[in-house]
Amino acid sequence: MQVGEKVQETGHLNKKKFLVRAWLITSLLILFQMINFADKAVLGLVAESVMSELGMTSTQFGFIGSSFFFLFAISGVFVGFIAGKVQTRWLILVMGISWAILQFPMLLGGGAMALLVTRIILGAAEGPASSISLTHVQGWFEPSVRGFPSSLVASGTTLGPVVAAPILAYIIAHPELGWRWAFGFLGIAGVVWTILWAVVCKEGPYSHFNQDNDQKQTTLNQQMKLKNGKSIVHLVDHLRPVAFSKILFSKMFLAAFLAGLGCFWSLGFLTTWSPKYIAAIGHFSPEIIATVSSFPWILGAISLAGAGYISRLLMKKDVTVHISLGVVFGILVLISGLSFALIPFLSGWMCILLITVAAGFAMSFPLATMAVGFSVCSKQRAAVMATLVASASIGGMISPTMVGFLMDKAGYIQPAKGVPLSPEMAGHLILGMNHGFTYIGLYMVVVGILTILFLNPDKLAKKLMG
Repeated sequence: MQVGEKVQETGHLNKKKFLVRAWLITSLLILFQMINFADKAVLGLVAESVMSELGMTSTQFGFIGSSFFFLFAISGVFVGFIAGKVQTRWLILVMGISWAILQFPMLLGGGAMALLVTRIILGAAEGPASSISLTHVQGWFEPSVRGFPSSLVASGTTLGPVVAAPILAYIIAHPELGWRWAFGFLGIAGVVWTILWAVVCKEGPYSHFNQDNDQKQTTLNQQMKLKNGKSIVHLVDHLRPVAFSKILFSKMFLAAFLAGLGCFWSLGFLTTWSPKYIAAIGHFSPEIIATVSSFPWILGAISLAGAGYISRLLMKKDVTVHISLGVVFGILVLISGLSFALIPFLSGWMCILLITVAAGFAMSFPLATMAVGFSVCSKQRAAVMATLVASASIGGMISPTMVGFLMDKAGYIQPAKGVPLSPEMAGHLILGMNHGFTYIGLYMVVVGILTILFLNPDKLAKKLMG
């Protein structure tokens, strides 16, 4: 074998080894996001048990659901900016440790105050998760193929409740375990994941920590390509740092933010009230309720992975990020809004179908986060994406309390422990929630159209570099 052939073979083996590591990191980040959203979803699954045992009204329990987002935005932005100076692998490790520890107080007998405090701190610990995990995985893949692995990581947010819900429902219903062990199970899972991440974590080659000075600056020739071409896919890692205000006050960012408010509203509903709504429209066992509650998450995972794969195919053909991600996301938001708006006019299994579509497609928000990430250089990417996720999370803060208030206003009163829900109270619950569906449905139809028109990172990047 000649020297040239040996060098080529060595390069091929190194590339193969690199890809194995990249997909191992991707797989661990999928698990990371699964744990992340299982931590959110557990509150909805234990709602009936917690409200009865701790004597809470709908508004009080809704407030605890909202409390998760009290520090979510602040920590998301703060850590996003830190990611410009601290490697994301260490930030992810700290988050994993925090999530695990915060589950155990409820296992050890904590009451309403402990639940409130741990949800607030957990929200702070999980606020940066989406943007930091997406930033990390993008550091392992070249720009034209980032959409697919990024969407797989994002789909972990939907797979978490799907996988965890049946397990948690079994634990909650088990007479020797109960709802407190649902938190304990998540804590143990978090500990195991953290150990695995500590063993294999590494920063990717496309991270700004591993780029040399020549890669960090856009050459004159690349700037001309950016101005004259349609897509920024192949140039995104050569963009220059710009003033954050020019990004945050752009039409692109505003469109993503408005859509994100609606998507997080849906997430707040799913993680707090969805199981109670399903129980009110049909007499189901806890196991069936947990299974049905997982339908939107399943559709969310499928739609995210599918949209990510489509974006990869389109970007490979030099189609703009606007079309590959922005328009696709906008269409999903529009369909979500229409589905929410139709729920009050139907009943039974048709409502479950529409909630599945509405909430499932609303989980496509990571597509907007990915799209926004294409408008900035790698050093600023985490901060911009984190600011988007953090500001949009206000929708998740509003949703649980808003729905709880609408339920109370409609006349719903939580039955005492062991007392079944009466048809009259079920009617009041459904009426209150239907008002919420109408409001969010109309909102998401409008912002879906705005997203299709203005979520255009290609145009913004050219403007900023011009």
